[in-house]
Amino acid sequence: MTKRALISVSDKTGIVEFAKGLTEAGFEIISTGGTSKKLKENGIDVIGISEVTGFPEILDGRVKTLHPNVHGAVLAKHGDPDHIAQLEKHQIEPIQLVCVNLYPFQATIAKPDVTVEDAIENIDIGGPTMLRSSAKNHEYVTVIVDAADYPAVLEEIKSEGKVSKETNRRLAAKVFRHTAAYDAVIAEYMTELAGEENPETLTVTYELKQPLRYGENPHQKAAFYKKPLGSAFSIAEAKQLHGKELSYNNINDADAALQIVREFEEPAAVAVKHMNPCGVGVGETILEAYEKAYAADSTSIFGGIIALNREVDKATAEKLHEIFLEIIIAPAFSEEALEILTGKKNIRLLTVDFQQTDKAERKLTAVEGGALVQDRDAFSLKDADIKVATKRIPTEEEWSALELGWKIVKHVKSNAIVLTNDKMTLGVGAGQMNRVGAAKIALEQAGPKAAGSALASDAFFPMDDTVEAAAKAGVTAIIQPGGSVKDEDSIKKADEYGIAMVFTGVRHFKH
Repeated sequence: MTKRALISVSDKTGIVEFAKGLTEAGFEIISTGGTSKKLKENGIDVIGISEVTGFPEILDGRVKTLHPNVHGAVLAKHGDPDHIAQLEKHQIEPIQLVCVNLYPFQATIAKPDVTVEDAIENIDIGGPTMLRSSAKNHEYVTVIVDAADYPAVLEEIKSEGKVSKETNRRLAAKVFRHTAAYDAVIAEYMTELAGEENPETLTVTYELKQPLRYGENPHQKAAFYKKPLGSAFSIAEAKQLHGKELSYNNINDADAALQIVREFEEPAAVAVKHMNPCGVGVGETILEAYEKAYAADSTSIFGGIIALNREVDKATAEKLHEIFLEIIIAPAFSEEALEILTGKKNIRLLTVDFQQTDKAERKLTAVEGGALVQDRDAFSLKDADIKVATKRIPTEEEWSALELGWKIVKHVKSNAIVLTNDKMTLGVGAGQMNRVGAAKIALEQAGPKAAGSALASDAFFPMDDTVEAAAKAGVTAIIQPGGSVKDEDSIKKADEYGIAMVFTGVRHFKH
């Protein structure tokens, strides 16, 4: 039986060398369009697809391999006499190897000026069909979708005379992953184009970025995947300039730090531990912002993750260098800053594109047996219908402190209470089972600095005990959603102590 290989690739990396290796192993090469031209230019004999099908490529190449002479050749069971008899009856030569990669749909829609027409034209039909047919019949057909597999396949053919069943199965599995991912990207694009918010099925795909040493704990296996065409403002797209490999917990904490720092236009620094902010500061310069974040909780910041929204300069680097930090994230580092910070072997230095913070990706959370999907919480005070519920109106300085607290509290695990002044956090109470418990933690952390501070709550007060605790510590302004059946009790208590309290009408739960 003559050995035949069908080759049709959009990405022609390594294809000439691969085809030469196949011809040297006795394969006839069938090819199409641009691939055929490329191989012929490099002295490789090629059988045109039209010679196999007896029909010309039509509709600008949309139809070329969708033909029984092709699919019969790859789907026939070589061990089935009836299948072989049917091939002989219809004069179809079997194909033992298929090498196909697909129209660059993902690269096409990534272009900023792409048209719908161009996107649609780059949806491959014949390619996925060829791949799936060949992968289904992998017991008899070797199917290759990744140029990285060319050398190993050639080596097996050279040394063993054929490709093993184990390799064929591994390659077939890769094909089905590849076509599923390809279709998932198309499905997402078409779903967005059609304006479907909650389609009957959710098709998602992620690409392996790196295996991880372990997960949250050493006994848990883990890996890091990134979303195709995902947000540039992300840890998945960050550039690591220095330091050891990121861990599972590093990635989670770094993402939390990025989501908080994106809230600020002025110079800001965010310190995160265990996905909660332990210190946030703003200032006229990034150095001032960092010094505020450090002063907010100089204990918890040790071993933390720092995100800054301005280039790290020499002066800031010198301060950062004074303590042990796991990661520093910024738009850039000056040469002097890099020289200082790279003096520590293990610290991770990451740069992220801060010009691309507005892409609204939906958040996907896995639960046992399913997934929850929701919009990112992008609600800000600019969007709120703000109501001053008390007799006293906040002062200008209190308004600044309230706005700062509101930006931060939505990133703190619920139940959440945050104390701030107009430049920094003073106390953070995170993840408590009752609200007054979270308030007590934040107030205790703030200590004497609670006097004259503002308090932000992620959800309403079910009773007036939080206001009472805040008032006794010297808090002068409160921001919260409102909406409790006992709002009047909290308002009355705030008025009793001369506290200005603002209702936003919006809750910021974070679990």
